[in-house]
Amino acid sequence: MMSRIRSVNTNPDITLRHHLKTLGIKNYGLHSKVPENSDVVIPSTKIAFFVDECFWYGCNRCYKMPTSNKRFWSNKLENNIKRDKNATMMHKAYGWIVARFWEHQMNGDLMDVDRKVLDIGAI
Repeated sequence: MMSRIRSVNTNPDITLRHHLKTLGIKNYGLHSKVPENSDVVIPSTKIAFFVDECFWYGCNRCYKMPTSNKRFWSNKLENNIKRDKNATMMHKAYGWIVARFWEHQMNGDLMDVDRKVLDIGAI
């Protein structure tokens, strides 16, 4: 069942890309591996965007621990968080600006997204 779960082109990723276009940002790349995996990048300004899905990254607002196989899920969540912290540190070490969003921020009102995009100087 888990093999059907996508890691790229998820609905939150697509929402972010469409929203960046509405803000006038059209020169972005997808799923760049420079210096680590990221969902959307603007190479000219070295800005990397990540959308962390609430279930896979333990969002304080949305995450509910599965009731079965708790040890597996606890380890999975811990490893996901470690991997993302490492990706953020690697990007910053190479001079990139990192913007992270939660999946729930891609639903409905995108004011938090707009604010962060403006704050980092992407537009």
